[in-house]
Amino acid sequence: MSDPNTSLPSASYFIIVGVPGLQEHYTTLFFIFLLLFLVTILGNLLIVVLVSLNPRLHTPMYFLLLNLAVLDVLLTITITPKLLAVLLGYNRISFAGCFLQMYFFISIGASEGFLVAAMAYDRYVAVVKPLHYNSIISTKVCLTMTATVWVLGFLVPLVSVVLASSVPFCTSNHVLHVVCDYPAIMSLACTDVTAQVNFSMFIAMVGAWGNFLFVLWSYSRIIMSVVKMKTVVSRKKAFYMCSSHVVLVVLYYVSLAVVYIGLRVDSISPDGRVFIGGLNYFLTPLANPIIYSLRNEKIKAAAQRYFGLKSVFPHIAKNTIRAVE
Repeated sequence: MSDPNTSLPSASYFIIVGVPGLQEHYTTLFFIFLLLFLVTILGNLLIVVLVSLNPRLHTPMYFLLLNLAVLDVLLTITITPKLLAVLLGYNRISFAGCFLQMYFFISIGASEGFLVAAMAYDRYVAVVKPLHYNSIISTKVCLTMTATVWVLGFLVPLVSVVLASSVPFCTSNHVLHVVCDYPAIMSLACTDVTAQVNFSMFIAMVGAWGNFLFVLWSYSRIIMSVVKMKTVVSRKKAFYMCSSHVVLVVLYYVSLAVVYIGLRVDSISPDGRVFIGGLNYFLTPLANPIIYSLRNEKIKAAAQRYFGLKSVFPHIAKNTIRAVE
């Protein structure tokens, strides 16, 4: 490994430093992250297969869930293989490979933010306007929302990443992170990149806050509608319809808040910030299929029907399985 202070005429590759304070535990971390990788991939692929196979799950809500699972698979594939290689000592990544990784994990993260907002709108219509749900969230509308999520997610970060790839890097090629994270890469530039960083931060904040305010608006309307319901049964049903997505929303925004706070608190060491940021990349993709598997009767029943996972979900009644069939 070269000296971090070595002056480079031009960076043709980067070195992912990882978490230096945990180097003695890299072998253990390798097996932990390998296990997380396999569980995350299998869990999300299970959601994709179940939604694809079961006609009862061919509804807008589950179609959006399928897209969430696909995004989680892509995010995991984008980040984890290189992280595992770093833990084994193969920490070099090409210039092009680094920015390609940066583009995909930023784009996938942005797409998930837009998808969370789309799922909130779906729940808003289901609770507030249930009689008009099929006409408002039609197949055409659902496909349009999904296409918009993917297009916006992969289009918004494009300018920032392209501009970042054109910056000269001539002071160091050591990336103080577990991935090619945008702030970590831009800190290596040998020119003033303040304008670019501020522009990218502005775009990210507009997208994040826009999605958050829309989700907040959707659930404020949902809460107002639930409060007006006359019976306790109706309120419980409405709450149950939104419960999985509420957990998803809380997890998504809490994880973002933790990373943001970790970057701003001076008392947290650089290694701690890297570890917090890296952990965030694994938390939501791993948790999302668990949330929907444990809290959704149709998903659990479909898992029993197609894979015989009775030992995983033993408490589901037989009549629930027959209903899915």
